[in-house]
Amino acid sequence: MRLSRIIMALTAGLAVVAAPAAAGAAQPQPPADGIQQPPPDYPPQPASLTLNLATIVIGESVVLTGRNFGRNEIVDITVTVAPLAAAVPGPATARRSDGSVVAMTTVARPQPQPAPRHLTVRTDAQGRFRLTYRPTDVGRLTFTAVGRTSGRTASATLTVLPHRRPNLPVTGDSLGTPLKVGGGLVGAGVVLMLGSLAWRRRHRFGTGSTR
Repeated sequence: MRLSRIIMALTAGLAVVAAPAAAGAAQPQPPADGIQQPPPDYPPQPASLTLNLATIVIGESVVLTGRNFGRNEIVDITVTVAPLAAAVPGPATARRSDGSVVAMTTVARPQPQPAPRHLTVRTDAQGRFRLTYRPTDVGRLTFTAVGRTSGRTASATLTVLPHRRPNLPVTGDSLGTPLKVGGGLVGAGVVLMLGSLAWRRRHRFGTGSTR
């Protein structure tokens, strides 16, 4: 009996001693070197490429804005051009005053230096960039940006329309009607002036004969 009591007492003592050690092991322990470890990395947000305008006229500029690329990395931007769906091209026409149709003469415009199809830009510390681009091609332009270090990619689309055609006056026979009207008014004025002079002259001589 004494031996069993001794064994039970020793078992209870060991359990009391081991309880604080187990509780301490359950709590998070600081690193052995004393340096706090950073929190786990979260998945980065996808890169994006936006334009300040969706449609412009040839000769205008557009601003590209990239976000969520790598910090201070080089981004390559490729520009591809697809033609716009349009009707069969033909010469512009204008209608004369007599109903006939004449062809309009196209005014030649100086062609600017072709815009580059490959651009390179560096992001800032937040992985952002801004770039101004002036296209020289009419069509649907697609900008594709790829980060060299991060490998992140994004794209945006721009529609470039041709020059607005000015309303040019039609020369030639279109001036015939205004000239005819003006000539008729001048002739009517001459007839009225001659009639007035004849009336005054007749009235003057008629008055002298009565005296």
